[in-house]
Amino acid sequence: MPMNFEASRAFAQQMDQEDPLSSYRDRFHIPKLHGKPCIYLTGNSLGAMPKSAREYIETELNDWAEMGVEGHFEAVRPWKPYHHFLKEKAARVVGALPSEVVVMNNLTSNLHFMMVSFFRPQGKRTKIVCEGGAFPSDQYALESQLKFHGLDPNEHLIELHPRAGEHTLHLEDVLSTLESHRDEIALVMMGGVNYYTGQFFDLKSITEKAHEIGAVAGFDLAHAAGNLPLQLHDWNVDFAVWCSYKYLNSGPGGTSGCFVHQRHENNPELPRFAGWWGHKEDERFLMKKGFIPMVGADGWQLSNAQILPMAAHLASLEIFDEVGMNRLREKSLKLSGFAHFLLNRVATEFPNAQIEVITPANEHERGCQVSLLAGPRGKELFNALHTKGVLTDWREPNVIRFAPVPLYNRFEEVFEVYEVMHGILAEG
Repeated sequence: MPMNFEASRAFAQQMDQEDPLSSYRDRFHIPKLHGKPCIYLTGNSLGAMPKSAREYIETELNDWAEMGVEGHFEAVRPWKPYHHFLKEKAARVVGALPSEVVVMNNLTSNLHFMMVSFFRPQGKRTKIVCEGGAFPSDQYALESQLKFHGLDPNEHLIELHPRAGEHTLHLEDVLSTLESHRDEIALVMMGGVNYYTGQFFDLKSITEKAHEIGAVAGFDLAHAAGNLPLQLHDWNVDFAVWCSYKYLNSGPGGTSGCFVHQRHENNPELPRFAGWWGHKEDERFLMKKGFIPMVGADGWQLSNAQILPMAAHLASLEIFDEVGMNRLREKSLKLSGFAHFLLNRVATEFPNAQIEVITPANEHERGCQVSLLAGPRGKELFNALHTKGVLTDWREPNVIRFAPVPLYNRFEEVFEVYEVMHGILAEG
């Protein structure tokens, strides 16, 4: 049930005092602006660094220095089976069985590999559905996959757009579009959380409808993994991919995660691009011809584990495993709700600024991020926030994204942003 918020520092301080997760802020390095710690609200773009990440990476560097190639077998965490150290923790983040999850590659690479297996246009069923204004990397991946199959993206990509005058999608519009193209759709591939508006989609309902019409359901969870509790196995999602450098705090360009539902784990009918790290594990080093995939998501691996970025990822996953997604979500609902309340209040107090919160008011349709349509002087507002030590991010054409993250952001910081914005806009 939504809280009753107050626009006061005393309220924010009280919320921080009552926060059972407040101590976790000390487990992270808070970035600096102008030589001092800033109000860091860009965990949706690059998560803050866990202090333990340095130790985890240095362990691998030391083992490399001391053991060389023998580190594959003799390191503190042997490199040959390294992805196994991540599997169960990553699975708990996204609500999956351990066998359904593998950490490998980077996000868009994994998306392409998944579409090799799961986008199989046949007959009239040749179209892909995505949200309009999806993150450009997803758009490029979908367009290029269609072209690879000799299909024109202008004809075979169905984009879902908000109603006139609105900024976010209605679930009923998504489902009705799937129904109206039920015999043409091969794949529904959407973001879990839209990067621009911060809208969280009903993945369970979308998956159910996709399956009802005979299509495959896949999701890019770059802005959802580590942000909201997910239940990929129970929702029967076919596949999903996500990065680890946003809410999962695993470093710039960090390694990516991939989910393949259990029902596909040993399906010989699924085509895939093969590599030796996905070959049957106990026979991998026999160097024989003939690819035999490992059962589960592991069978989609291609190359050796990325040990150094995986070490940073493991450091962060240890924290997630300690806290649990449900506790994070409980705080996030309050923290993002407070941000949503205060940003709406600023918009009301300064109507001439023509700013508007476009992230859904319904707490079940958003995660950490609150997006502000920033008005005709939006870039000036963004720059002024930066000057005053508030680090947000700008997305063209006109949105400032605020992402208070429950692991390391405080309620008082959110209130300080409100005060800073109030001061900026009052100056005109």
